[in-house]
Amino acid sequence: MAGESDYGAFTEKFIIQPSSSPDQELPLKGLTFAVKDIFDMVGYVTGFGNPDWARTHSAATTTAPAVLAVLSGGATCMGRTVMDEMAYSINGENKHYGTPKNICSPDRLPGGSSSGSAVAVGGMLVDFSLGTDTGGSVRVPASYCGILGFRPSHGVVSTTGVIPLAQSLDTVGWFARDADILNRVGRVLLQLREVEPVKPTHITIAEDCFQLLSIPSHRVTSVLVKSVEKLFGGHIVKYACLGDYVKDNVPTLKHFKGDRLEDQEYNVASLAALSSAYRRLERSEFKNNHGEWVSTVKPDLGPGISERVWEAVRSTDENIDVCHSVKTELRVALTALLGVSIPLGTYDNLAVSVSLLAKHGSDGFLLNLVETLYGTLKEQIDIAQELSY
Repeated sequence: MAGESDYGAFTEKFIIQPSSSPDQELPLKGLTFAVKDIFDMVGYVTGFGNPDWARTHSAATTTAPAVLAVLSGGATCMGRTVMDEMAYSINGENKHYGTPKNICSPDRLPGGSSSGSAVAVGGMLVDFSLGTDTGGSVRVPASYCGILGFRPSHGVVSTTGVIPLAQSLDTVGWFARDADILNRVGRVLLQLREVEPVKPTHITIAEDCFQLLSIPSHRVTSVLVKSVEKLFGGHIVKYACLGDYVKDNVPTLKHFKGDRLEDQEYNVASLAALSSAYRRLERSEFKNNHGEWVSTVKPDLGPGISERVWEAVRSTDENIDVCHSVKTELRVALTALLGVSIPLGTYDNLAVSVSLLAKHGSDGFLLNLVETLYGTLKEQIDIAQELSY
């Protein structure tokens, strides 16, 4: 159970040594990690963030390949971390196991659903951690906790032995405090060989998205742009309106016009419609995966989660084929379905971060780019934070 000394990050602590000889030189040798309570680990019950789930399921007889990979890479596991119940939230709260403490912004939630994994890294309890990201469950807590969080291309890291939320969107992601460890963990999980970093041909700033910021947009864009200019030259920086591009290139989104989210002033209409389509797909797959268990067991769920879960269980599969069409069109239009959250310091005592996207399958390129940028980004962050005071 979580405790004060670990910022409430863990559901249980234990030590599993790496499955390799201590004399071997391995990429993750000497590093420690924690695992979200959604991954199977032999001999342990995978709790899925809810005591009723744990009560009605047996201990795992195998370990998820993603966990085995980092153990084989030389890392030592320190325990399992708190998560939002059934992974169906990005808030970072858990009625039963408590809310992990956001070290970067103590008055704010840590973000979820991989909350404990983010806090374990942010609180320097481990060097890296494993989480899952369906609709932001690595990138959101990484941004809230001021650390790095990586969502890989869908399907490139095995989700075997991971309780599903929505298989069409689920990915195994990871957290780290520095770009070197983020890259090393990624190369183990993605089975990538070492290659020289490739210079990006262009970096596009989504101007309409940055206009939604509640802090001065230059506090984010100037840090990124000046870092890119210093390393690669200003000529590769481009600007575009992402909402218009999505609207023009994902025609099936017309079926989601008029959804409530689209009309809110802080949204980009086409991106709000895209969110609505993905939420329907996620809800349908959640119901297919867990609806029978929820209806039979009637688990004790926290506020917010309970309403969301039962809404999914009672939903119909209306427009699900259209949702899959939206996903296909988006991949063709953007080819930008993996991402990394990079911390950019704080503003008014709250964490600031930016997400970079790259085309599907460019995981190694993006990991190298983050490592190349990170030192210069930190220099620009210091300058920006001094100017803010």
